[in-house]
Amino acid sequence: MRVLVVGATGFVGGRLVESLRSAGHEVVAFSRSASQSRFPDDVEIFEGDLGDPASLEGLCEEIDVAYYLIHSLTAENFAELDRTYARRFRELASAAGVDRVVYMSGISGDERDLSPHLASRREVESVLEAGSFDLTVLRAAIIIGAGSASFRIIDDLTDRLPVMAVPKWVRTPCQPIGIDDAVAYLVGVLDIEETRGGIYDIGAPTVWSYESLLKLTAKEKGKRILIVPVPVMSPGLSSHWLRLTTDVQYAIARPLAESMRNPVTVDPERDLQSVVPIEQTSVEVAIQQALAEG
Repeated sequence: MRVLVVGATGFVGGRLVESLRSAGHEVVAFSRSASQSRFPDDVEIFEGDLGDPASLEGLCEEIDVAYYLIHSLTAENFAELDRTYARRFRELASAAGVDRVVYMSGISGDERDLSPHLASRREVESVLEAGSFDLTVLRAAIIIGAGSASFRIIDDLTDRLPVMAVPKWVRTPCQPIGIDDAVAYLVGVLDIEETRGGIYDIGAPTVWSYESLLKLTAKEKGKRILIVPVPVMSPGLSSHWLRLTTDVQYAIARPLAESMRNPVTVDPERDLQSVVPIEQTSVEVAIQQALAEG
């Protein structure tokens, strides 16, 4: 198949391009910095900007499947931008006759009181769903790997704070996933017709809390940390707290911190593992691999 990866230079996109090549697909890599990145010679480069319609001419021509991995967290108006970009891509893909689109979204638990970040992911799902193509949505919580902003926050905290007075969201349940497993699922859905038009959750085999992830990461680095939750620290305050404790760009850390109030665990009725079975990586191993690569 001829496959387009929109957001090919990102944390997930770069790995996805390589896995699609290994699976024998013809790959087109799209991003604003595609020509500056090192892709193998057999990967077709398409440099453009979803904010500049003139740069998108021919983007979806002769494409069978497109992966949409665009998230604009670095912008103050990220929800507005993500809405605009998704609509623009939907029209391009529909006009060109793209058969399938796969979108990487976020798990959001019971769908109540969603953070702006997770609400924006849901909105993009709705925008893409209106296209003439079959949409497959994969929802993930924290993706563990070197280069993941969410995991980097956890890594930074364990480096800098042996004693942490932390927001109460550290007790929120979450079900992270290793980057290799996330990519395996993304590629795997192409071979399973049942996944057309489906919405699935992806995660590691076990549920954790942010507190237990912090302690596990510290342990893997040979460190000990003491965590003291502070109930009065609101999501807004905790995002400012992260500004002082991580090198992750504040514009990214803030919406991620606000999302940590939402339980993000795999719904058994939407678990992709039951449809696209892979050999799952444990959270312990995923963290070991991320720290080794970082």
